[in-house]
Amino acid sequence: MLEEDINTIIRERRSIFPVEYNGKEVSKAFIKMMLENANYAPTHKLTQPWRFKVLQGSAKERLAIFLSDTYTDITSETDFSPFKHKKIIRNCNAASAIVAICLQRDKKERVPEWEEVASMAMAVQNMWLTCTANKIGCYWSSPKLIDYLGDFFDFEDGERCYGFFYLGHYDKEQKDASKRDPIEVKVQWLE
Repeated sequence: MLEEDINTIIRERRSIFPVEYNGKEVSKAFIKMMLENANYAPTHKLTQPWRFKVLQGSAKERLAIFLSDTYTDITSETDFSPFKHKKIIRNCNAASAIVAICLQRDKKERVPEWEEVASMAMAVQNMWLTCTANKIGCYWSSPKLIDYLGDFFDFEDGERCYGFFYLGHYDKEQKDASKRDPIEVKVQWLE
């Protein structure tokens, strides 16, 4: 891979939302490759804290029902948004697959929790870059509803969910340019 290739992939990485997916299935082979790439994220003391739960087919439908019902149950009548309720269901249905992004805390707590969260996030970045390089749309969402997923998944002790990684093919060739401030305003050089 040329240096310019990795630079291009990093700079073209975007959130591609489920509403933009075209319904074409993302293959299990691709998902396995993406997760294998996630597995090579940096990890202090090799705690390898990332855990993934892949939902496809009827599992996505069950998740949509669980999330929409939970939203209804925990939201007051005055705060309830029919739009948000429909969006929860639409996102689950539009995605070819949904990956629950989870973290398994090191049982010996050999490293600070923030380092394991950082490792998990780097694993997700590897997933995102793999999707970008392969023109697969993806989006990491961390709704408040993840706090209730212990009623949906059988988590191990010390495991919790940090969000959903939606996957799907999309038609648009190029997303808009990234909205980033220049790096010069974020760096201080010391000599």
